[in-house]
Amino acid sequence: MAYSEIEWTEATWNPIAGCNQISPGCTNCYAQRMAARLQAMGSTKYAGTTRKSGATHVWSGQINFDESALASPLKWRKPMRIFVNSMSDLFHSNVEDEIIGKVWRIMHQASWHSFQLLTKRPERISVVMDRCDLPVLDNVWLGTSVESQRYVSRIDSLRATPAKIRFVSFEPLLGPIVNPNLEGIHWAIVGGESGPKARPIERSWVEELKDDCLGQQVAFFFKQWGGARKHRSGRLLGGRTWDQYPIELAR
Repeated sequence: MAYSEIEWTEATWNPIAGCNQISPGCTNCYAQRMAARLQAMGSTKYAGTTRKSGATHVWSGQINFDESALASPLKWRKPMRIFVNSMSDLFHSNVEDEIIGKVWRIMHQASWHSFQLLTKRPERISVVMDRCDLPVLDNVWLGTSVESQRYVSRIDSLRATPAKIRFVSFEPLLGPIVNPNLEGIHWAIVGGESGPKARPIERSWVEELKDDCLGQQVAFFFKQWGGARKHRSGRLLGGRTWDQYPIELAR
């Protein structure tokens, strides 16, 4: 069982591995660091997914498909929220349509789970769904990451995508998001960056997003303040935790 410590999900499922950086939110990617370690340990799943760049390793853009992991959710009988491809991006340009179709079929079959797909490439979702004739699945949540005002257009791309649940992850939040249009969005996750090179977050950025979500009737989830030691900074906002989920599938 791939239980997860990520606050907003319960398990992770990684039928593919590999990615590449496309915006500032990717700079300190935890998955990139983990993939480099696993590759160095000889994991065939992560072989070639990172390369040396100066003193660090970065994504190479190579995508590896792990056929052995594909059917895992069918074996997990307890209904769970499952984060799909925490170590990759299902809508990366190097992920073949055939693989996306296989992932989609498993999610359809495992109807007792809720699958959470998060991408920085939301403009590709509708294209791939149309091209592959993929149905809208009631148990699939489609989401995109928006780290700063520069990338709010990703929300527009997501909004144009047919889905039962749409969500936005404002993590790592690297700047204020001014008056975002959250029409058609059901859930928002907000969080500061964590890890040894974590960039700072401002309380006002978080509070403004909370007010925007509550004002537009969007479920609000505050994940963390982040920092080098995220457990010390915690996840209280205004003296409480904010663990709201989309009403339709809240448990």
